[in-house]
Amino acid sequence: MSQQTPRFALNHMICPRLSVSELIEGAAQLGLSAVELRNDVGDNSIQTIDQAKEAGRLAREKGIEILSINALYPFNIWNAERAEQAENLAQLVDACGGHGLVLCPLVDANHGASEHEKRAGLKDALAALDRILGRYDLQGFVEPLGFPISSLRTKQMAVDAIRELGMTHRFSLVHDTFHHAGAGERDVFPEHTGLVHVSGVEDKSINFETMLDEHRLLVGPHDRLDSIGQVQQLLAAGYDQYISFEPFAPAVCNLDDPFTAIQGSMDEIRRKLTA
Repeated sequence: MSQQTPRFALNHMICPRLSVSELIEGAAQLGLSAVELRNDVGDNSIQTIDQAKEAGRLAREKGIEILSINALYPFNIWNAERAEQAENLAQLVDACGGHGLVLCPLVDANHGASEHEKRAGLKDALAALDRILGRYDLQGFVEPLGFPISSLRTKQMAVDAIRELGMTHRFSLVHDTFHHAGAGERDVFPEHTGLVHVSGVEDKSINFETMLDEHRLLVGPHDRLDSIGQVQQLLAAGYDQYISFEPFAPAVCNLDDPFTAIQGSMDEIRRKLTA
């Protein structure tokens, strides 16, 4: 299959100091057509129905899609509290006209669950979330986190659970280039992927087992994750959804002019993809 042209989007983590309106305006100025909102960026988080409706209004004015609210955590530890959180977040996604909810698993060295317990807990959570998300016709974007202490480290484990439950209509993967490298996973599962998060790591003093969110930069020529190679592999296999910038490093998040830096990263990715 011929390679697709990348479609870029902005995750609010790229510039958490910006308001939702500034994020949407910045995306429009860059010629992009989609953003991801968050519930963990302080005063700029989406927390209420009124905030969600206003975000949706602003996005429609600029011709911007809202891909997701990020995120329900830890989605795979299911209980009454998680069910309430999921319902509240689903209502927010619905109110802003978003497509889905990002689902992040527990990261905890002291969790102590066996592999069997992790898989059972994952399936229980997905089954419960199917009922909640289904009421609003939303997608669940499952994002395995590649940290060694993650309770859902690989996309393979997520795909197995989704397939076993027969819920490929409801759930798709987030392929995060940082976490894909951290987990040491080879397969990219393009047919199951609904969203890509892209960032880069340049620090040569760390390895993939010790990388942290604070190391995540915009993708540049010295990226050690081979993020562009990952994107190329997905596009070549027919992936045609959004590639959303999600760096966490303070060096990026605190930029006075993040959009110039984002443009530079987009140019770098496009240049490498067409080389």
